[in-house]
Amino acid sequence: MAEVDIAPNFGAELKDGWKPVNAWVSNGISWLDEIQQFYRDRSVIEKEYSQKLSGLAKKYFEKKAKRSSPLSVGDTPSVTPGSLESASMTTWAVQLTTLESRAAEHDKFANQLVSSLAEPLRNLAARYEDLRKQHAEYAAKLEKERDGAYTDLKKSKGKYDSVCQEVENRRKKTESSFDYGKTKAQGQYQSQLGEMRNIKNTYLITINVTNKQKERYYHEYIPELLDSMQGLSESRTARLNNIWSTAAAIENQTMANSTQLLNHLSNEIPRNNPVLDSMMFVRHNAVQWQDPLDFGFEPSPVWLDDDTMASDPASKTFLMNILTKSKDSLVGLRKECDARRREVEGAKRVRQAIREGKDKRDEVEVVRGQFHNQEVLHESERKRTTAEVEVSTITSNVGDVSIGAKNHAFKNQTFKIPTNCDLCGDRIWGLSAKGLSCEECGFTCHTKCELKVPADCPGELNKEQRKTAKAERQAAAQAQQAAPAPATNGAGGGGSGHPGLQRSDTMGSMNTLSSGYAASAHRSVSGTTARSSVVEDGPAPPSKIGSAPRAHRMVAPPPAAMASPPATSGDTEGKMLYAYQANGDGEISVPEGQDFALLEPDDGSGWIKIKPSSFGASAGLVPASYVELAPTSSPFESRPARPISTASGSTTSLTGSDTATSKPPGAKKQGPAVAPRRGAKKVKHVEALYTYSAANPGETDMEEGEKMVLLQADQGDGWCEVESRGGRGVVPASWVREV
Repeated sequence: MAEVDIAPNFGAELKDGWKPVNAWVSNGISWLDEIQQFYRDRSVIEKEYSQKLSGLAKKYFEKKAKRSSPLSVGDTPSVTPGSLESASMTTWAVQLTTLESRAAEHDKFANQLVSSLAEPLRNLAARYEDLRKQHAEYAAKLEKERDGAYTDLKKSKGKYDSVCQEVENRRKKTESSFDYGKTKAQGQYQSQLGEMRNIKNTYLITINVTNKQKERYYHEYIPELLDSMQGLSESRTARLNNIWSTAAAIENQTMANSTQLLNHLSNEIPRNNPVLDSMMFVRHNAVQWQDPLDFGFEPSPVWLDDDTMASDPASKTFLMNILTKSKDSLVGLRKECDARRREVEGAKRVRQAIREGKDKRDEVEVVRGQFHNQEVLHESERKRTTAEVEVSTITSNVGDVSIGAKNHAFKNQTFKIPTNCDLCGDRIWGLSAKGLSCEECGFTCHTKCELKVPADCPGELNKEQRKTAKAERQAAAQAQQAAPAPATNGAGGGGSGHPGLQRSDTMGSMNTLSSGYAASAHRSVSGTTARSSVVEDGPAPPSKIGSAPRAHRMVAPPPAAMASPPATSGDTEGKMLYAYQANGDGEISVPEGQDFALLEPDDGSGWIKIKPSSFGASAGLVPASYVELAPTSSPFESRPARPISTASGSTTSLTGSDTATSKPPGAKKQGPAVAPRRGAKKVKHVEALYTYSAANPGETDMEEGEKMVLLQADQGDGWCEVESRGGRGVVPASWVREV
């Protein structure tokens, strides 16, 4: 701060400035209270910070004690570490100890803020306030003396004015008196005139005294008092500077101690060599280990066989196709492995440069890229190893059977119309519509049949030749299906003349329940559900006005010949009975008659998820009542179908059974009412408490536990309208509950 050339003097500069000086000095003294309160608040903060640091160190010391052993030697070490800790845990302990020491430093600093700063400031403020009050009392005394002199002067002036008036009165009286009375009045006049002169002299003296006192008040008394107040203020500032210097020194010492602690910590961290943790872990987890035994061929407990690879013509065809695919893939896999290996080695070199400080890239991102390349390299090496072992295994057992083979140039094909496999003769339809087709000769087969196809491609054929070859292949496939399979007694393919193994139908033998059948047995027929003849008793449904008494429908359980697993989303296809226009998120627009594959079946909401078969079409939701699902293949398809019972009085039609019957030719078919899709607003679901069979028009069926969409709640007649698997209709409101 710059030096002041001429020191100011309150007495010489401010003259009659007692009031502003007194107020200014008083503000400076009261400011000391704010400063000492600042240090007290700072002390509270430092104390809280110290407590939080100490609590944090204690908390993580406890966590360290619990995790020290697992982090040092793992969860299940072969050698107990005892009290030993890894280098990282030791370094971590140094950090926590440093934190505790810093907490102690802050606690010490908090105490010094109160004892060395706040308390001295409070005492200093009290002492300076007492001095200021003494100055204020002295100033009040001087002002009172000045005002007293002014009052005396005013009284003297009043007395002089009154005596002058009396003299004038005596003079007038003298002028108006006669003879003897005039002489007396003249004497009184002269006496009063002398009194007036004395009082005048006193008044003049009082004026001089008052002026002198006034002069000394403004030029001596008050300037001295102001100079004293100036000294008081400057003394306060000097003492405050000393206290501030003490505060800075205390805080500087605290920071120096903390810096010393952190310097010690900084010197300890480089001693934590990353190799030390690994070394300790290895020494405490090293155990004797042997490679797992190689796997060997284990014959089936129901089929006597050995480890000789089958070499009959069909097996050789299968092995030839595997060998050809493996050989073709080896070249590309080896190139890919070499490229990925070079990328991994490059990433390792970059990591080493980063650790040496020669590269400024982010090591985490480099490791991320290296790990990605290692994963891709691993997958490629697994495929290469598999291909190499397949080639070596096949060639060492049956020789290189791929020599001279004329493989078909297969490509993936989705068949829009029913097509038969040229190898097995089965239809390529449904979810298996995706097959393979040879680009040269037109050979078609299932994807699963690709490896069984002989390598006898005749080469490029024209349209007529393809038709002829197709007919011959289909005839051969049908003949092969019709011919009985020769019995074998092993993998060698040699016939022994013994009758072949046969599997008998066990469905009939299992359908021997002595006490009826399970009430939950049911089967799906075109979207409807045939129920058992046992209907669980529930509350009596309310009777409708004008309707006949309700009779339970009796439906026999499905016989063993009709038992078949329910269709799932993985093996079901169908087509659209009506065109549907999407109205919400997740829905798709589909034209009438569009074929599709079922991705997710109806879960009771009235909606299904499909994937149209047209190229580029996306999957989405459509109403279940707008579609017709194709029946799934079953081991019992060749058996006669059981007719659907017609004893029911329900008017709910089967899916698609009443479509377009009342429409004029060429009119666009209108789809049924669509239940609100799940996720829409104000959609309620109910769950069936009992099994119910429709007995009157407008009712619908439901199974116990079935979840349905509530379309209209009970209006007071005891019935509610729902959308169930059996269709849309009313059911007894007391037979369902909201979910």
